[in-house]
Amino acid sequence: MTKAKRPDTNSRSEPAYMSGFGNSFATEAIAGALPVGRNSPQRCAFGLYAEQLSGSPFTAPRGANQRSWLYRIRPAVRHHGRFKQVDAGNWRTAPCLVESELPIGQLRWSPTPIPDKPLTFIEGLSTMTTAGDANAQSGMAAHVYTVTRSMPNQYLFNADAEMMVVPQEGALRLRTEFGVIEVSPGEIALLPRGMIFAVDLKDGPARGYVCENYGGAFTLPERGPIGANCLANQRDFLTPVAAYEDREDAGEIFVKWCGRLYRSEIGHSPLDVVAWHGNYAPCKYDLRHFSPVGAISFDHPDPSIYTVLTSPSETPGTANIDFVIFPERWAVAENTFRPPWYHRNIMSEFMGLIYGQYDAKPHGFVPGGMSLHNCMMPHGPDNDAFEHASTVELKPVKLTNTMAFMFETRYPQHLTRYASNLPTRQDDYADCWSGLQKRFDLSIKQS
Repeated sequence: MTKAKRPDTNSRSEPAYMSGFGNSFATEAIAGALPVGRNSPQRCAFGLYAEQLSGSPFTAPRGANQRSWLYRIRPAVRHHGRFKQVDAGNWRTAPCLVESELPIGQLRWSPTPIPDKPLTFIEGLSTMTTAGDANAQSGMAAHVYTVTRSMPNQYLFNADAEMMVVPQEGALRLRTEFGVIEVSPGEIALLPRGMIFAVDLKDGPARGYVCENYGGAFTLPERGPIGANCLANQRDFLTPVAAYEDREDAGEIFVKWCGRLYRSEIGHSPLDVVAWHGNYAPCKYDLRHFSPVGAISFDHPDPSIYTVLTSPSETPGTANIDFVIFPERWAVAENTFRPPWYHRNIMSEFMGLIYGQYDAKPHGFVPGGMSLHNCMMPHGPDNDAFEHASTVELKPVKLTNTMAFMFETRYPQHLTRYASNLPTRQDDYADCWSGLQKRFDLSIKQS
């Protein structure tokens, strides 16, 4: 059992973490707050209330059953007053099919500027694409966020989806029912469906990406022939220890439910969980701990070898979402075209760059930028990347200071009005392939 330093009644303790992904944890901020052994989980010490948060049906198989017991100052039903629907701003939910009039094609955007006006995480969340159907618990949405102010007395929970937060500029402090998570560029945070949280700035304005996962919860992919090691390891995922707020301040709680945003006034902090145990909890992961594998002789393996997390579907091997990264790594393959090959894919790919340079797009795709290569839309290296990869001497090369990612889904991704009208949209993106000339010549044989 993990114990946290007891915070005072007006602030949270400094973040502390437990290691592992999908583990069953037990943690308390006050010794004796968790029932032990034959003590009933509903008979609580210190006048606390017992509450279960379930991320799966009660009858889900043991390996897929997700739930945590929370021991809190007030039950969550006291956090929910009379809700009223409010404007969701630029936040959209699938299905959202008719907002964009842009023709199909490859798309790319420069970084979204961080505005001067005050924006909380909710106000600064803008949807780029939606896919699937949140009401059917399938598909996803890809968002960009720009945050310039914290949420000291505002709270949110998302009944539609699990949320993956991918910072690109500036760190965030996530105050959750389960404890405190701090996440910086190069790291990600997972916030389970239904969990209450608030987002504060750590060191100034922030920008990043969010994947809203309507389907099965993210989990580690099977390694198959790779075996027991490499890729993302369970031990590198960090889950917060218990920490609570016992505050009587007036505030407001927002709920995202079936694509609509609702608001209710409350008179206290809902982040009042003194102890908890279970396997349904938030976590963070440092993407630089990912251990990549690749070709060490020749040929180009599929990008699926860079899958960090996957949201499975009912079809084996076909993901609702794959979260894929392109981190620092050695390129050593011989007699091989090393960048990603030209391809068309049944999966649709929303891509972002956290820092550095992406090897297949040396120009135009910069940190904070985004691209969309939708279902069956052809894409691949631009002309400069092709020319360099085709003529360079294939010595071992280390790709350094780079971190790109993909939200890849089996569903077509539909553009929002916000994404279509962004002034950062690069209307000349397709021109990056215009220099690819006919090279067919019967006198040239493969080297």
